[in-house]
Amino acid sequence: MTGPAAVGRDRARPRFDGDRTGRAVLVLALTAALAIAAAAASVSFGPTGVGVGDLAAYLTGGPEAVGARERLVLEAIRLPRAGLGALVGAALAVSGAMMQGLFRNPLADPGLVGVSSGAATAAVLVIVFGGAALGPVVALLGPQLLPVAAFGGALLNTLLLYRLATANGRTSTVTLILAGIAVGALSGAITGLVVFGADDAALRDFTFWSLGSLGGATVPKILAILPFVGIVFLAMPFVARGLDALVLGEAEAQHMGIPVQRLKRVVIVCVAAASGATVAVTGAIGFVGIVVPHLLRLAIGPGHRFLLPASALAGAALLLLADVAARLAVSPAELPIGIVTALLGAPVFLAILINHRRGPLGD
Repeated sequence: MTGPAAVGRDRARPRFDGDRTGRAVLVLALTAALAIAAAAASVSFGPTGVGVGDLAAYLTGGPEAVGARERLVLEAIRLPRAGLGALVGAALAVSGAMMQGLFRNPLADPGLVGVSSGAATAAVLVIVFGGAALGPVVALLGPQLLPVAAFGGALLNTLLLYRLATANGRTSTVTLILAGIAVGALSGAITGLVVFGADDAALRDFTFWSLGSLGGATVPKILAILPFVGIVFLAMPFVARGLDALVLGEAEAQHMGIPVQRLKRVVIVCVAAASGATVAVTGAIGFVGIVVPHLLRLAIGPGHRFLLPASALAGAALLLLADVAARLAVSPAELPIGIVTALLGAPVFLAILINHRRGPLGD
């Protein structure tokens, strides 16, 4: 069919180079398999001697198929840790993909541009002063208080960052990065002031928390962050088309019928909720949100219909494998997982910069 109607429908579908649907489906299947394998590895490997055979017996024969010790390790430590790692990794990767789509550049990442710093600052304020200053609120929210506070800090930094980096409907990458550095530094300074007055034990705990860890994962922790992290997963199918349209610019997206301002608000709230909740329970874990979406874009293109679910699966797999490496590298001790993700992600980030030397990274 030709004519204005056909042209309108064609304009409503942002096109990218080549049809990569088949490749995208294959990548989705591969990332799903990798996530399952990573989860099995996370549950099976560790210093306690509970291995693949015990996991297989537990899954096929039920809890009674393994000994009391193995059952305790699996149910109290390994399974909650794997669940939390998969949830956090998926949330970080999807948040990074959404931010990169919203800001239209490959450098946007909650950890890199100061969003996670805002969540960390709010979380530290609650940890240090919550019991004395927020007694009624603590009693009301209980375990939800820390994720709620971290969400508020992340949301504040995200809104501030967006206002600073956007002018006349265009988001400057240079301003984005510089504003992220400044906002992150300010949040870090506030956190430093709070920690400065803490005792040695609290200071040591904060130091390890700030490096990121899945240690201490429990089912209540997973349930506490699930409502916040779930927002970003529920929003994926609803924001995918709008993020695709934003690739062409905000004016073009509006002409195609995309409610751009509402899309921005939804993405900002989703990223802040997911980033804040993950920081609250695991500390700051960097580079997952920038590395995973970028590598997947190279494989399947920028279409968010496939990019967002693939990012969730690959992010979960990456964080679970990084956690396995953190546990095995210095067993029976444990490296902070943030160190492992930084060692893996920093070279990829440098490669992104090198790849863009011949042209600007954004507007």
